[in-house]
Amino acid sequence: MSAVIEAFLKRLQHPLIAGIDLSLDRMVRLLSLLGNPQKRLPPVIHVAGTNGKGSLVVYLHHILEAAGYRVHRYTSPHLVHFNERILLQGKPIENGAIEKLFRHISPTLQQQQATFFEAVTAAAFVAFSEKPADVLLLETGLGGRLDATNVIEKPVATAITPISMDHTEYLGDTLAKITSEKVGIIKRCVPCVVGRQLPEVAKLIEEAAAKMDAPLFMLGRDWDVENRHYVSGDSKIVLNPALAGEHQYDNAATAVAVLSLLSQFKIKDEHVRIGLANAVWPARLQHLTDHPYSKFLPDGMELYLDGGHNPQGGEVLGKWLAQQSPHKRIYLICGMIKGKDIKQFMAPLAPYVEMLCAVTIVNESNTQPASAITQAAVELGIQAQASESVEKALQTIAAHVKTNGNQPSVTCICGSLYLAGRVLEVTN
Repeated sequence: MSAVIEAFLKRLQHPLIAGIDLSLDRMVRLLSLLGNPQKRLPPVIHVAGTNGKGSLVVYLHHILEAAGYRVHRYTSPHLVHFNERILLQGKPIENGAIEKLFRHISPTLQQQQATFFEAVTAAAFVAFSEKPADVLLLETGLGGRLDATNVIEKPVATAITPISMDHTEYLGDTLAKITSEKVGIIKRCVPCVVGRQLPEVAKLIEEAAAKMDAPLFMLGRDWDVENRHYVSGDSKIVLNPALAGEHQYDNAATAVAVLSLLSQFKIKDEHVRIGLANAVWPARLQHLTDHPYSKFLPDGMELYLDGGHNPQGGEVLGKWLAQQSPHKRIYLICGMIKGKDIKQFMAPLAPYVEMLCAVTIVNESNTQPASAITQAAVELGIQAQASESVEKALQTIAAHVKTNGNQPSVTCICGSLYLAGRVLEVTN
């Protein structure tokens, strides 16, 4: 990354630039000073939810590209490179273009303060407005109602993935409060596709959509996932998601459901098959088959990386571990940031884990200390210990595997996207 980009990002992250303010007023003023680029965007599909937002966006992206459409994409956070956040016509924005954007918006930030996410979102809108595309896939950063992305007045569709407890310090400490923020992306008379939800959440979404006269297309009511097929009326499409985990069939089906509502996109079953099979989304039960950490692994051990960090993420990971455990021993390397409920994340994992090594995430000021993760794991009945680093943890696990007869085993590095980013940036 260039010095210009690093300096600008460092400036945005300075605590004096602007505190988090869950309000759209500051974002509206910033965009106005930039000439309102959000009003010159391609058709927008806006996505909110707690888990699965990124996977849904990635599936939409690859299906649309398989059908020949030019796709802009906005997601967060980035894992290794800032460029991951902004894709122009399907490709990460180049460093030169980022530098140009940052120089363009810097004078405006002297007039209007902004958070990191507000400034980056505004810069992304400028980039998206200047390059033609057929669609913009737009993921919320936090919540929905007052999220910086929610300045789009008329998307062609919205989608809400499963909602659960997360970011409670900003969105509220109950599912009802969190849901009331997420449904804020629903726009008047704009169709909204809804993924799998708890009954109380589904009811709140239905009520919010009714107030906006927004047609709902809900999993379990209007469409469903049956035997790894998307099913709606007479339509039945095979799902073959490239990403691991049973939950990815729901995410893949949600993508199909969104596109089925948009007649402007001519999507065939073959486009769905190719798109789902080609989807790539790092740190979501990612099998690390060729990574520098492989040198620490004994024969018969597989290494996975997952960024899940909240209770629902723990449930998803727990279901996957349950599928592995009858045949393989399960080891975890876990690092988390403060503000996350360690026990609620780990509870679904506990029945399957042979041993856990806790790590403190390097270069992350908001990290949980390894000792806190270790204590929580032990209280859940997991054999656990703190490790100085991921490398040391892998060595500890390798020694344990050898001592116990080199049985087939799986090690999953989990607990945080920040930890996942540190792992992915390791090179030989």
